[in-house]
Amino acid sequence: MQHSNPLMSKIESLLFVIGEDGLTISQLSQLTESTEQELTEALQFMMNQYELDASRGITLKEIAGTYQLVSKLENVEVIEKLVENPPAQSLSQAALEVLAIVAYKQPIPRVEVEELRGVKCERALHTLNQKGLIQEVGRVEGTGRAILYGTTKEFLNYFGLKNIEELPPLEEQDQLPEDGQDLFMSKFQEAFLEEENQS
Repeated sequence: MQHSNPLMSKIESLLFVIGEDGLTISQLSQLTESTEQELTEALQFMMNQYELDASRGITLKEIAGTYQLVSKLENVEVIEKLVENPPAQSLSQAALEVLAIVAYKQPIPRVEVEELRGVKCERALHTLNQKGLIQEVGRVEGTGRAILYGTTKEFLNYFGLKNIEELPPLEEQDQLPEDGQDLFMSKFQEAFLEEENQS
């Protein structure tokens, strides 16, 4: 079975990337350009190897004709601890800067955030949306109907604010890209440090 190692490596990578959706033998055959017989042998060998190797935390399962990588049952307790108490993840400087602009200028479309920062912000906006700190609050009237972003209740809770009016005042609204970011980022970093120290 030594000749199948490159194939097993491909299978493992594909199943890791696809996650809980898994892949069928037919899909694996198309992706790896291997025969179903080769795949069946490789998958069976991999299943045995995962089960026999106590140092591995994952195993390979076939569920309704779909193969997927899953965590081993004996590790369920430690996984539950992670799910119940996920580690605090601080935001990048780019995300903090975008959050500051959205907080002070909301509702605001992405194009205006990018004009203020001078760089693309799609990834930072996506991250903030995923963390529940900003959300879509409407659409710009007219052509294109761009999404307008605003902060969420979670944003207020996370930074200990009763309402948006409790944001620290800016001396000059026009200075937001420079002074506003520095002020807001320092406030946010303090809040994140406090949150991490408490957890």
